[in-house]
Amino acid sequence: MNILILGSGGREHTFAWKLAQSKKLSKLFVAPGNAGTDNIATNVPIGVNDFQEIKKLVLKENIQLVVVGPEDPLVNGIHDFFLADAEIKNIAVIGPEKLAATLEGSKEFAKEFMMRHQIPTAQYKSFTSETVEEGFKFLEQLNPPYVLKADGLAAGKGVVILNDLDDAKNELKSMLVDKKFGSASATVVIEEFLDGIELSVFVLTDGDSYKVLPTAKDYKRIGEGDTGLNTGGMGAISPVPFASKAFMDKIEQRIVKPTVEGLKMDNMPYKGFIFIGLIKVGDDPKVIEYNVRMGDPETEVVLPRIQNDLVDLLQAVADQKLAEIELQLDERTATTVMTVSGGYPGSYEKGKEITGIESIKDSLVFHAGTTLKEGKVVTNGGRVMAITSFGSDFKTALSKSYENVEKISFEGMNYRKDLGFDL
Repeated sequence: MNILILGSGGREHTFAWKLAQSKKLSKLFVAPGNAGTDNIATNVPIGVNDFQEIKKLVLKENIQLVVVGPEDPLVNGIHDFFLADAEIKNIAVIGPEKLAATLEGSKEFAKEFMMRHQIPTAQYKSFTSETVEEGFKFLEQLNPPYVLKADGLAAGKGVVILNDLDDAKNELKSMLVDKKFGSASATVVIEEFLDGIELSVFVLTDGDSYKVLPTAKDYKRIGEGDTGLNTGGMGAISPVPFASKAFMDKIEQRIVKPTVEGLKMDNMPYKGFIFIGLIKVGDDPKVIEYNVRMGDPETEVVLPRIQNDLVDLLQAVADQKLAEIELQLDERTATTVMTVSGGYPGSYEKGKEITGIESIKDSLVFHAGTTLKEGKVVTNGGRVMAITSFGSDFKTALSKSYENVEKISFEGMNYRKDLGFDL
C-alpha cells in the first residue's frame, strides 16, 4: 500500500516512523516533510492546504491512504474535497470531514456540541464586537482568573488567562475590537476557570466504534514550573500517572462515549483521531477543548507505545472495522523532551546546523522544525527535535531523554529541564 502523510512536524515524523515498520507498506510519501522524514520516506514539496497538488500526487503515485497530520487542512475541508471528486473519492482519508473538524475550528461550536450532548465542561458565554459591553458585564460576574478564548484557529496562541478584571476587559476589547487574532477572534468565548491538573486523552474512531489510545500530559509553557508564554508543547509523558482505572472509566462513560455518539447523532461523519484536552477537577474530568487530530509532542509518546501495525489500524478505520482490532500497548512509560530554537516562542533564527544526532543511544529522535541544507541537518522552525525514551516510570524515562538531549547541539538551543515536576 502507498501512503501519504500531510505535515512537516514531529507528529508527522512519528507517523512516518511507525508506518515504515509495517510489512503492508509499499511506498511512503510526506508532504512537505522534514529532515527526519527524508530518511524513511519521500518528501514532496507540497503545502498541506494545496488540495489540487495533493490530488495530482495521489493519482500519480497511486496512493491509497492519506493521513492528515495538522488541523488546518481538516478545518479547510480536505476530506470533503476527496469525497466530492470522482477520481479520488475512493481513497481513504484519515481525519474528519469539515463539519466535524469545526470542533477544533470553532470554540463556540465545540461548546455548543458539549452542551447538546451533556459532556462536562466549563460554563461559558460567547461575545462579538457588537456585544463587547455585555462581555464586560459577564466578566464582572465571574471570579478570577478570567479565561478568554479566540473562537477560531490562532496557532495555539488564542487562549489568554488573566487575574485582573481590568486586564481581562482590555484583552477582550483587544481581541474583539482591535482584532488581535484577526478573524480568529471575531468571536471570543469567555469561560469559568477550572482549577485542576490537565491531561490529554486520544481516541481513534471509524465513526461507529472507537479505541481509547494511551493518555499523555504535555507541557505548554516555555519556562520552568509552567511559566512564561505558551508554546506548541515542550515535551510530554505517557501514560499519565494519576489517570487511574476508575478515573479513565469516568472519562470513557462521561466524555468519550457521548462524544462518539454525539457525532453520529449530529450526522458528522468522523474517521480519525479525536484529541480531548481534559482537566481533572477533584476526582472528575471536564473537557477543556477538542482537537481533531493527534497532538504534538504527544504523538511522540503515544504512537511508540502502540504495538499494533499502524497500517492495520488505519485501514480498519477506513473500512469501519475498528471493532475487530484489539489494541496492544507497551506498558512502559514513554517521555519526550522538545528542543527549541533560541527566542522561541518569540522571534528566532533558522538555518542553524544541528550536530550530535548520530551519537544518541536508546532513545528515538523525532524531527520537528528541521530541513536539509547542503547535506546538513539544520533548524527550520521554533520546535526543532523531540527525544523520546522508554522507562519503567516517567522519572527513569525522562533521565534517559535528558541524557540524550545533551548530546545534541545547535546555536541557541533551549529545552525545559523540569518536565514531570507536577506529577
